[in-house]
Amino acid sequence: MKTLLWAERMKLRRSKIIWIALFSAVMVSVIVYMQGQFLFQGHRYVDEPGWFMTAAQSLGSIFVLPAIIALMGSYMICREEQGDTMKSLRLIPVKLSRLVGAKLVLAAFMSVLLYAFLFIITFSTEAALHFSLLKSAAVLNFLKIYLLQGICLFFAISPIIAIVAVLKKGYWISLIFAEVYSFAGLFVGMQNTARFIYPVTAAFCVSGYYESTLPQMITSILSLFICACLSLLILDRLNRKYNS
Repeated sequence: MKTLLWAERMKLRRSKIIWIALFSAVMVSVIVYMQGQFLFQGHRYVDEPGWFMTAAQSLGSIFVLPAIIALMGSYMICREEQGDTMKSLRLIPVKLSRLVGAKLVLAAFMSVLLYAFLFIITFSTEAALHFSLLKSAAVLNFLKIYLLQGICLFFAISPIIAIVAVLKKGYWISLIFAEVYSFAGLFVGMQNTARFIYPVTAAFCVSGYYESTLPQMITSILSLFICACLSLLILDRLNRKYNS
């Protein structure tokens, strides 16, 4: 597994997908900061300590980052198929299930890193705006929310990554699927019960963005667990097709 992870990491370093992901995080920060210039009761939104970190995490998790995570995951899984190197892999004693597993682990790790990068940007901005008003406990809580959001959102998006891999229509189509999927969460999030069931908004609950009771937290965790299991079942179909 270590060798497969190393090989996938090397392939990813040569790809432009990483730069696209980093650029998306920067653009989320820029757009949210521009929105923070609007006035509310005579004060800019961005002047409120913590507003920028909260807004960047929530808006990015609905409008931009799910599509980027889906793109990264689909790219890693579909790379050999679209690069016509799948036949070469048959000559190497590598199980497709282990290869896909390595790709999923790396994709999940990249999702967390993407949110860590976004946290660095937003925290740096908050510190530049009002460093003296920031409390260490609040900053650590934001860090926890960001990192958990990264892994939870990956689980929520994982069925789309698996479906795109099976469809073999190109990894770019995952952008469309994920954008529609995550945008629907904007409306589901307005429903007190559904928000803890719908995977995208369930990620907000598990990360701590939404306040929740223990039953609601368990429901959200179960929702994300089902997504992970569903994606593995779909990818198992791809594995059986490869071995047949």
